Amino acid sequence: MIRPDRLEFRARAARGNLIPVYREILADMETPVSAFRKAAGGSHAFLLESVAGGERLARYSFLGADPFLVLQTRGRQATITEAGQTTTRTLAPGCDPLHLLKEIAGRYRYVADPTLPPFCGGAVGYLSYDLVRFFERLPEKSEDPLGLPDCQFIFTDTLLIFDHVKHKILAVANARVEGDADAAYDQAVAKIDALVERLRQPLPQEAPPSPKEASPAPLQSNLSQAEFEAAVRHAKEYIAAGDAIQVVLSQRLSRRTRAEGFDIYRALRSLNPSPYMYYLSYGDVRLVGSSPEVLVTQNAGQITLHPIAGTRPRGRSEEEDRRLEAELLADEKERAEHIMLVDLGRNDLGRVAQAGSVRVDELKSV
Repeated sequence: MIRPDRLEFRARAARGNLIPVYREILADMETPVSAFRKAAGGSHAFLLESVAGGERLARYSFLGADPFLVLQTRGRQATITEAGQTTTRTLAPGCDPLHLLKEIAGRYRYVADPTLPPFCGGAVGYLSYDLVRFFERLPEKSEDPLGLPDCQFIFTDTLLIFDHVKHKILAVANARVEGDADAAYDQAVAKIDALVERLRQPLPQEAPPSPKEASPAPLQSNLSQAEFEAAVRHAKEYIAAGDAIQVVLSQRLSRRTRAEGFDIYRALRSLNPSPYMYYLSYGDVRLVGSSPEVLVTQNAGQITLHPIAGTRPRGRSEEEDRRLEAELLADEKERAEHIMLVDLGRNDLGRVAQAGSVRVDELKSV
């Protein structure tokens, strides 16, 4: 059954121009991985999953494909692909990629459905570290050997949502009402039917595995050991001089592989199940990740950060867990790093939150 019905849809169209329409189907024969292989046939798609506590699949998984708009930026150049047309524009002084995202989102007045999860489609993508130069005056010293976009987002109006508690799939199409509400409703229903039909198809045949290499290609670092050690010495000098309180020295490890990006994601989700797992397929770029830490969340006007610093392995018993916890809390270096990250997070929130509203609810919680 399609929800809302046509009459209710017309009523909602009077309140906004972006309205979710959905249908429920049983999920006992599908997994997010199998559904992705069936439904994500284009060049742009994403899969977002979560495993709570590294042990239990969280309630929802989200799968999106076939975007109606793709946004990329490199420096001050922005490229927008929409309805098969690609346009390029130069960001005006004082404008940054976030302004573009707000501009695109500003076209729509979303009419939320309380029976659906909070996320039912929209913009999914990434913002690179180099975008900090839009907000802070920093020199352009780093090289860019990968040549990836600084920012890339896809906007999807169709979505598959796996509800792992109720064992069902929500096939969602967000109707964009641009005049005739009935026509928008019919178009959304047609998109839902097409999405469900893809799920009914057999799994596409997997390509035969590539011949096994005699030995894996060696990992390549962008820094030699001598270069890394020299960077450590310079960082310590900056800290001693009072120019910095923390320096994160990063290195990129790379190797050539014949493996497909989605197969790498499947291996990662098996080896390292985490609260935040993602697979983004954006043209020639595949981003794969698995992390225990959320950067920032915003819900109903509340912004939340969860700085994480300091770890110990899990013990073989509750008694060993308690001993390791006490050891972690007593470690001077771990405590100092944690307090520093909490202070940095508090300062960052203070730049955008209402004055006096920032508070620390938990500190050094294990």
